[in-house]
Amino acid sequence: MLEIQGYLVLFLLWFISTIFIRSLFKKSESYKLPPGPPISFPILGHAPYLRSLLHQALYKLSTRYGPLMHIMLGSQHVIVASSAESAKQILKTCEESFCNRPIMIASESLTYGAADYFFIPYGNYWRFLKKLCMTELLSGKTLEHFVSIREDEVKCFLRNLLAISKSGKPIEMRHELIRHTNNIISRMTMGKKSNGVNDEVGELRKVIREIGELLGAFNLGDIVGFMRPFDLQGFGKKNNDTHHKMDAMMEKVLKEHEEVRAKEGEGSDRKKDLFDILLNLIEADGADSKLSRQSAKAFALDMFIAGTNGPASVLEWALAELIRNPHVFKKAREEIDSIVGKERLVKESDITNLPYLQAVVKETLRLHPPTPIFAREAIRSCQVDGYDVPAYSKIFINAWAIGRDPNYWDNPSVYDPERFLQNDDPSKSKIDVRGQYYQLLPFGSGRRSCPGASLALIVIQATLASLVQCYDWDVNDGKSNEIDMKEVGRVTVFLAKPLKCKPVSHFAPFSA
Repeated sequence: MLEIQGYLVLFLLWFISTIFIRSLFKKSESYKLPPGPPISFPILGHAPYLRSLLHQALYKLSTRYGPLMHIMLGSQHVIVASSAESAKQILKTCEESFCNRPIMIASESLTYGAADYFFIPYGNYWRFLKKLCMTELLSGKTLEHFVSIREDEVKCFLRNLLAISKSGKPIEMRHELIRHTNNIISRMTMGKKSNGVNDEVGELRKVIREIGELLGAFNLGDIVGFMRPFDLQGFGKKNNDTHHKMDAMMEKVLKEHEEVRAKEGEGSDRKKDLFDILLNLIEADGADSKLSRQSAKAFALDMFIAGTNGPASVLEWALAELIRNPHVFKKAREEIDSIVGKERLVKESDITNLPYLQAVVKETLRLHPPTPIFAREAIRSCQVDGYDVPAYSKIFINAWAIGRDPNYWDNPSVYDPERFLQNDDPSKSKIDVRGQYYQLLPFGSGRRSCPGASLALIVIQATLASLVQCYDWDVNDGKSNEIDMKEVGRVTVFLAKPLKCKPVSHFAPFSA
């Protein structure tokens, strides 16, 4: 009986949604929409075309329908940009029409009702948060304040790898890289790191992983709006439970900091962390400079999510590419040896003098952006490249496809850091990854680009330089350097098969 009821419900949903979608398209006939595949699926629209990895599926469709493409996800218009030109029109020329990020069910549940900087709608409070990020929370002065923490964590990371390597067994690098990046963020944010799998920070890391999985999960309610209240997949309870766990942890950290601050008073020489800065902003006088407690916790959550998985993903891809391309690895090490020498560990301050290492990171971000697609939402109806974009349309910028566009990149599937250092074309070495060059957009661009790009680059470059300087890397028991480079993931993309390799000590300045 329950099975029959279930089928009746599904049939009813199909029938209603078919009528709804047909009526929607009748209303849309006056739009001149970009080209796209034919609609042939009730309820889901073009979703069945996207069964493989989203960025790869959209890339394949774009090769047929063009760099600016229209698809339907359920009842929602989606405009997909897969070229630098179309991305520039959306992110620069028409930016004011695309200043919002789409709010999904999971993001609304997990980020305090979209109270965080990442998802909060564009407006006065968003501008206030943007100013805080740039002048207080993620400013150059703040990042410099934490340089000793980051360099200390790199040394701890290298020592840990050395200890593990003595067993002679391959290391699953993703696990170690995530723990490393999470420890950096934990110490910068709340002044503590993980000392074991069951401690407070270790538990926090588990919840962060749960949140990442929920944010990347396919929720039918996100594409078929009228099904949203039914929560047929059961994500609502999971989202709420995970949010309550995270909120309890954040609130505990805030209260611990408030207690410490009350005891120590002014003039304390304790090294302040980001939660101290957040509390200063919460307690500030005046409406123009006051941060809500929810936004403070949401910002810390953003730091943990973006600052842990993103850099760890790039580092895993970079190490895999260096192992597969030993001539690149050799050149990167030679540059470090020539600039840093062979008597001390590479530091963050050395990075500006290591252009080849910077090119290695750029090339890794070109081929393997940690977030291959970033999204916007149309605030109002507008035109892009002569096509109509209806209000509230979702906009997908396919950074993965743009980084492989043969119109901008020679031999785009080949891993070649030299492309950023061509002496016959100085403009190539000037290409940056912070959103000014639309053929390379790993951190987005415009007003809603990633505010933590500078921190991510510091962590990625300094960690990668130390891995190149201090270790050789063996895979497949030294028989070959072949690595399966298939991808997995929705929000952050990792290697489908985690990189397992043996570090062989080459230079150990920290072993004494």
